Amino acid sequence: MQFPVEKRFDHPALEAEVLDWWREKRVFEQTIEGRPDAPAFTFYEGPPTANGRPGIHHVMARTVKDTFCRYKTLKGFRVMRKAGWDTHGLPVEIEVEKALGLEGRHQVEAFGLEAYNRACRQNVQQYTALWNQL
Repeated sequence: MQFPVEKRFDHPALEAEVLDWWREKRVFEQTIEGRPDAPAFTFYEGPPTANGRPGIHHVMARTVKDTFCRYKTLKGFRVMRKAGWDTHGLPVEIEVEKALGLEGRHQVEAFGLEAYNRACRQNVQQYTALWNQL
């Protein structure tokens, strides 16, 4: 038996097709719902800070972390996954302060903490779609 081999292989299209099939068949959800009494495996991840675009180092780290979760799933564990990112902290504050031209705590307080927090939230939210895609 012979199978046709594509001369030009479209990896992104195949990935989208497989992901659509997984969503349609609820494959991931079944690994959780289908084993309610299985021992749980929890992987606590230190999430990356969403103060910029995801980089290759984020992809590599997530791949390694996901490998452990997939392995435990294959071994029969109930593995809940909730990836995310750090939406606060010094990297976000530094980027916002640079964008607003603020230097130091006194200027931040003069700007107003509510307005500053709002600017930090907006800064993180501009990268949300990219991080969700990752």
